[in-house]
Amino acid sequence: MKKIDQQGKSLEKISTVVYSEIDETVKYIAEKIANLIREKNKKWEKTVLGFATGATQVYLFRELSRMHKEEGLSFKNVIIFNASEYYPLEPESPHSHHTILHKRLIDEVDIPSDQVHLLDGNVSLDLLEDYCRQYEKMIKKSGGIDIQVLGIGRTGRIGYNEPGSTKKSRTRLVKLTPLSLNDAGADFLRKEFVPNRAITVGIKTIQKAKKIYLHAWGERKAGILKETIEGPVTEKVPASFLQDHSDVEIVIDQWAALCLTRVKHPWLVRSIKWDEQLTKRAVIWLSQTLNKSLLKLTDEDYRDNNLGDMLLYYGNSYDLNIRIFNLIRNTITGWPGGKAGSDDSLRPERAEPAKKRVVIFSPHPDDDVISMGGTLLRLVEQGHEVHVAYQTSGNIAVHDDDAWRFADFAEDMYNTLGMDCTNINEVHEKVIHALKSKRIGEPDIPEVKTIKGLLRRGEASAACRFCGVKVENVHFLNMPFYETGSVEKSPLGDADIRIVKELLAEIKPHQVFAAGDLRDPHGTHKVCLDSVFAALNELKGEDWIDGCYLWLYRGAWQEWEIHEIEMAVPISPNELLRKRKAIFKHQSQKDAPVFPGADTREFWQRAEDRNRLTAKTYDNLGLTEYEAMEAFVRYMY
Repeated sequence: MKKIDQQGKSLEKISTVVYSEIDETVKYIAEKIANLIREKNKKWEKTVLGFATGATQVYLFRELSRMHKEEGLSFKNVIIFNASEYYPLEPESPHSHHTILHKRLIDEVDIPSDQVHLLDGNVSLDLLEDYCRQYEKMIKKSGGIDIQVLGIGRTGRIGYNEPGSTKKSRTRLVKLTPLSLNDAGADFLRKEFVPNRAITVGIKTIQKAKKIYLHAWGERKAGILKETIEGPVTEKVPASFLQDHSDVEIVIDQWAALCLTRVKHPWLVRSIKWDEQLTKRAVIWLSQTLNKSLLKLTDEDYRDNNLGDMLLYYGNSYDLNIRIFNLIRNTITGWPGGKAGSDDSLRPERAEPAKKRVVIFSPHPDDDVISMGGTLLRLVEQGHEVHVAYQTSGNIAVHDDDAWRFADFAEDMYNTLGMDCTNINEVHEKVIHALKSKRIGEPDIPEVKTIKGLLRRGEASAACRFCGVKVENVHFLNMPFYETGSVEKSPLGDADIRIVKELLAEIKPHQVFAAGDLRDPHGTHKVCLDSVFAALNELKGEDWIDGCYLWLYRGAWQEWEIHEIEMAVPISPNELLRKRKAIFKHQSQKDAPVFPGADTREFWQRAEDRNRLTAKTYDNLGLTEYEAMEAFVRYMY
């Protein structure tokens, strides 16, 4: 296992282990649990485990299940308690923590049913208070929890102890915050389907566990983890109460650690061996901290802000400022496909070939125009052969009402025009019946999935036409991993990679653009990106592959940090308006998309605000002022 550099932890109040990869965090905790189980099994003692049931823990359950099947890890002497459950919610619901624990762990191992104690979201309200007291008594009767595994919500909650929970809180019914409801909305398909309350073990209950692991992944958790690990103990961040426990470890991946001081601003906590990338990041930080443009920074500014040793490497602020200014300036280009006949030594892209073959991979049928619509328009206008490849159908992100409307349209069209389609009325009846009887979270029938997929396909085609992409250059890959009809997807498989590989081998592109959400371990974007990586790796050795640059853009919610950006494409006011119109072609995602996330703005608003902020940041550093910018990072595969 590869641990990230542990130096500079002086500000951290909880022991925190950072691994480079997600699976390493899983194996670390799984091994600790397995070792305790084996140790206690030898003594014929029970091992009492407490589990949270978030997306992060599903991978832990999978690893423990594997250990049982492949390594003989027995759960016969294990007792399990869970930390929370939605309320009210039937245990049989596909979204209940009860179902998740059974499906992912309990039903896969040899644990006796009478040793499984899961909170019941179906207990009547008048019996709930006594039920919670009995749950506490069961934990105590079992000897207390040996290892409690927790996740963390973006509110700072552990279990469902939302902000305001006290350190004396016990198992109880709580109301979920709007942010927690928003985050759960993706699992339930729509926010309004999420129960607004939950039963949770309390802070005091958690603190009584002998050992606690808090397990988290991904950039979305980085901010709240910094508050938990480095901030004060406060009811505003319930996870911060873990600072008072005698044996806690926080186990996270490198992306969840991004906001820790030792990672984000290591010069504040330890001596630094300066390289170009770290120097660039530190100088930009200094400029932003002091609200001064790069070329105005002085020796005193560096010395007064823990960066005096940097001057020992670079001589003086004047030379260093110009060096960093030039590095950032050279990322700006109005020629994302390269400018033919020009000196490209300081440009992000090559001048030749003058006209490039370009493949833009879009995980969903709108990510291309949302994230890089201005660049797409520029590439087409500058004469490059632009292909757009939509990796998934995006069918689960369509409202049932829209599918119903288009089913009605299809029936009316055939009947009105007298077209010969003898079973259209039969199909229409089947679709409407399925939509009427559909339960919350239930997968769509194939006919409904097809309608939703065709709807999004039509929108994507319309956006490509608007941007000038040729019809024959629009590719709908419909990767199999996505086609489950529900939020939970299948793992990336050989068939998915083969589809991407065959497209690349056919086009032989000079440039590939892909959604670079390396930092989101759970999302479709990450799976789609992994398919591109895998396909390119399998194509190594082809005569065209060495001349293919891979550029990564980011999704609707976040942008690259300024120090990471390697190509920044300016967008004029008119181009920004054209980008907006391209996004508007995706009408099913307009106004109120199925998966809006925690951000209430529409996708076009998020995109424009993000692009304007990137341009403003360049401006504040002292670079040329633009209306907006789209940003990219080159990935060396």
